[in-house]
Amino acid sequence: MDNLDLNTLPELLLPWYRENHRCLPWRETKEPYHIWLSEIMLQQTRVEAVKGYYARFLAALPTVEALANCDDDALHKLWEGLGYYSRVRNLKKAAQVIQERYNGQFPREYDAVLALPGIGEYTAGAVCSIAFDLPVPAVDGNVLRVFSRLTDDPSPIDLPAVKASVRERLAAIYPKEAGDFTQALMELGATVCGPNRKPECGSCPCRKICLGYQRGTAEDLPVKSPKRERRQEDRTVFILQCDGKYALEKRPGKGLLAGLWQFPNVTGHLDTAQALAEAERMGLRLIPSSSVSLASVSGIPGGPGKFCGRFRESTFSPISSGI
Repeated sequence: MDNLDLNTLPELLLPWYRENHRCLPWRETKEPYHIWLSEIMLQQTRVEAVKGYYARFLAALPTVEALANCDDDALHKLWEGLGYYSRVRNLKKAAQVIQERYNGQFPREYDAVLALPGIGEYTAGAVCSIAFDLPVPAVDGNVLRVFSRLTDDPSPIDLPAVKASVRERLAAIYPKEAGDFTQALMELGATVCGPNRKPECGSCPCRKICLGYQRGTAEDLPVKSPKRERRQEDRTVFILQCDGKYALEKRPGKGLLAGLWQFPNVTGHLDTAQALAEAERMGLRLIPSSSVSLASVSGIPGGPGKFCGRFRESTFSPISSGI
C-alpha cells in the first residue's frame, strides 16, 4: 500500500481543469439524458468521431421519450458506424424504463441510475456526478491509468478488486464540485497522462504528489493482465442476387452483432461444390457466377475479409450466385 495523501488531489486538479479542459458539446449541459448519451457513445470510440453522432442523435431524438418510442431500424441507422450495437439497444431499453417507472424524468439517485439497462458503475458515476454533483466516482481506463501512476501501483488495472479499491479511495476525497472533479480526472487521463504514449509529466498539475513521477516508474504503468487469445473461425458468405436485389437475413436477437442484417453465411470454408450443396440444403437453386469461389459482384468487395471481435476473429470467403 502506498503512503500517498490524496486529499490535495481536488485542489490540484480543479483549477487546472477549468483553465485547460477541451470544449466538448456534452460539457455544455447538465441535462442527464445528454450526458448519459455521450458516455455511452464514448465507450470504445474516439471523441472526435462521437461529436457528429452526438449532434445528429439529439437532433433526431431530443428527449428520453423520443428515444423510448424510436423504431429499431431507425435507431440502428442513427448509430450506424459506431459499432457495439448492444449499447444503443440498451439505451432504448433504459429510456423505456425511465418513461414507465419515472414518468420520463431521469432518476437522480445513484442506485436507481445503476439499475437501468446497460448502465454500469462507471456510467452511473459519470451521470450522477456530472449532472447532479453527487460525490460518486466514475472510474474508467483513463482514471485507472492516472491512479496507477499517482500511487505507483503495479496491480493489473483490469482486475475488479483494483477498480473497486480506486473507486473507494476516490469517493473519500470527492469535493462538492463533483462533476468538475470527475471530468478533471477523465481529462487528465485523456490528455496529459494519456494512453499508449509517454506521460507529459512536465505539464501535469499532480506531479508534486505523483509517486510514479517521483520514482521514475510512470512510463511503465499501468499494468494489465495478459490478453485472452482470440478464437479463430472461417465462414463462407452467400451473396445471392435476384433481379438486382440481394438476399439478407437478420441475426438473432442475442449474442454477437445481435439484430443486425447480414448476408447468409455458414461456418467453414466451402468450395464451389460444397457451397452449391449447402444452398440446396437451404432450399435454393443457384445459378453460379463465372467466378464462384471468390466472387465479385457490383458494389460488393470480391475477396476474403475479416471481422475481429474482442475474443473472436472470423475470416469470410464470399460465394456469388443468382437465384
